[in-house]
Amino acid sequence: MAKPDPALLDPARYPFSCRMEPRFGDLDVNMHINNVAMAGMLEDARLRLFRAAGGLQHLAGLSTMVASIAIEYLGETHYPEAVTVHGAVERIGRTSQQILQVVTQDGNPVVFARTVIVMVGPNGPAPLTDDYLENARQWMLAA
Repeated sequence: MAKPDPALLDPARYPFSCRMEPRFGDLDVNMHINNVAMAGMLEDARLRLFRAAGGLQHLAGLSTMVASIAIEYLGETHYPEAVTVHGAVERIGRTSQQILQVVTQDGNPVVFARTVIVMVGPNGPAPLTDDYLENARQWMLAA
């Protein structure tokens, strides 16, 4: 994947954010936060966004499945400075949604991710509910 559009790296466009503290165990041999640890932070932040958007309330009984994820590492992340993960819903489909995330450290974008999440019920992909769709709109990427 090519570098993301610079407009997608503006944290002001993202209605959700959470601060995360890296752990010493998240470091690689170069003393940077390793890629696996960063992927875990992105996963945790996506769940926090999903909860904020009413996912647990409006999609009870359904599960989520990551259908696609692309992570672009734009810069080095260092310990012990916290990172902020900004998130937004980019698109909503019938059974899926596309989430964008940009991670900043000391105000600089260091990671960009785009994830497609599918809702799954007992018989496979399940539609997003009207209540969830209504609530999730406030978490869309700002123009």
